[in-house]
Amino acid sequence: MNTSAAEQGFAEHRTLLYGVAYRVLGSVTEAEDVVQDAWLRWSRVDVATVADAEGYLVRVVTRLAIDRLRSARVRREHYVGPWLPEPMITAPDVAEDVLLAESVSSALLFVLEHLSPLERAVFVLSEAFGYGNTEIARIIGRSDDAVRQIAHRARKAVDERRRRYDTDQRTRRQATERFRAACLDGDVRALMEVLAPDVTMVSDGGGFTGAPRRPIHGLTYVARAIAVLSKRRPTGSHAEVLQLNGGPGIVVYDGATPVLAMTPHFVDGTIALVHVVSNPEKLADVRR
Repeated sequence: MNTSAAEQGFAEHRTLLYGVAYRVLGSVTEAEDVVQDAWLRWSRVDVATVADAEGYLVRVVTRLAIDRLRSARVRREHYVGPWLPEPMITAPDVAEDVLLAESVSSALLFVLEHLSPLERAVFVLSEAFGYGNTEIARIIGRSDDAVRQIAHRARKAVDERRRRYDTDQRTRRQATERFRAACLDGDVRALMEVLAPDVTMVSDGGGFTGAPRRPIHGLTYVARAIAVLSKRRPTGSHAEVLQLNGGPGIVVYDGATPVLAMTPHFVDGTIALVHVVSNPEKLADVRR
């Protein structure tokens, strides 16, 4: 086998493979592990005999991700508090593509947790990457009819739970900057001006931090909870607005170490949902 050819062929598809794995798993660490496992398998293949490298690699990564998600679901049953997707820094070009940005948003990934691993994989391949039923059937090893049925169930389940959020990047960025300022000041009144009346805050501390172990609902309660979070920030810490999961988010750093990531989701310019991740094991991708 020509090692250089194998490496080049894999590198050409690495971004796609990571994108599939992350959307199926909702975990940066596990997605990286899946891509690495795929590389190990690819490195043992005679590349010259593979007619469709992308199809082969996507098939390997998808099946590895499905298997890993099945075992992860068992572990997540014992997770302390809500389980949220790991925040991931995304490039500006992701934000410019509305469909691509939505497919990686923490709001959608959180909804996808309600799907079975197979349904989630089919939904991701179809909705995020545009694969047809016949292509997906080859990838997951099912018939075309089976894929159509799985895709129908997945879309129905997602549509029942998904809420449509604002997509305009400029207004979201401006609102996130206002949110950041209010958070840093711990100003409840200022926070209430940027939060929607029916706002919900979901926090994931994994049992490592004092994050609330149940979602918090309502304008006053969420504003007060965020104000409390602000007061607990490490002395000397600072907050930055970054592109997280296809849209503006806030990361709080203690020196170079991230201690918290917040991802707001807007409806008509106000925050209707905010995801807060403080589990240190989930902040690897936002580390400086």
